[in-house]
Amino acid sequence: MPGVLIIEAMAQAGAVAVLSLPQYQGKLAFFAGVDKVRFRRPVLPGDTLRLEVTLEKIRRNVGRGSGRALVDGQVACEGGLLFAMGDIV
Repeated sequence: MPGVLIIEAMAQAGAVAVLSLPQYQGKLAFFAGVDKVRFRRPVLPGDTLRLEVTLEKIRRNVGRGSGRALVDGQVACEGGLLFAMGDIV
């Protein structure tokens, strides 16, 4: 699995986590960037990728989180995620 798709999957999991908070229901989450991402092992066809995302800080509709992608308990990718919240127009 290409690294960019692993990062996208972590970002989408983070968006689900943020949008499940009551104060952000009805908003849009925008992926703003990554920070200190490291790839530890390849993700191959047939692997099951487990995503873990933690929200660290949200201030004025801009936030930061961290994510890990694991295969068989081993870290395949980890890093920081930046996002912004906006209104649905």
